[in-house]
Order: sequence, then structure tokens, then C-alpha cells
Amino acid sequence: MLHEEWHDQAPIAKVKVIHTDAKKYKVSDMLTVGQVYDVVNETEEYYHIRDNSGKVGGYYKEYFEQV
Repeated sequence: MLHEEWHDQAPIAKVKVIHTDAKKYKVSDMLTVGQVYDVVNETEEYYHIRDNSGKVGGYYKEYFEQV
């Protein structure tokens, strides 16, 4: 599966979490405000990052700012 390949891939960018106020899903367990994360893949709506669980997860870009 493609997301398993992302786990070992070098980061393409770094992003900083600016908020975890999600409308639909709870993201505060997987993201920490103020922390910088490595982006392993990017789509039009999402960043795929290595989150607090150590696995790759996809999150809306609205939670982040470019570093």
C-alpha cells in the first residue's frame, strides 16, 4: 500500500500546527499545537505527516502553516 511506503520516505517539507479545532474529527490526540512535523506527501487538501502515534496520517491543511 502506498501509505506504507511513505513511512520510510524522506520528508518533503515541514509544517507547524497552529490549531486543533476540528469540526468533524478529533485531532488533538494526534497533533500538538506548536509542534513541527515532517510532511511525507501532499495533496490539494491534505498533508500526510508522521503524527504523535509515529504513523503517517492525513490531515487538512487548515491545521498547519509552512515552516
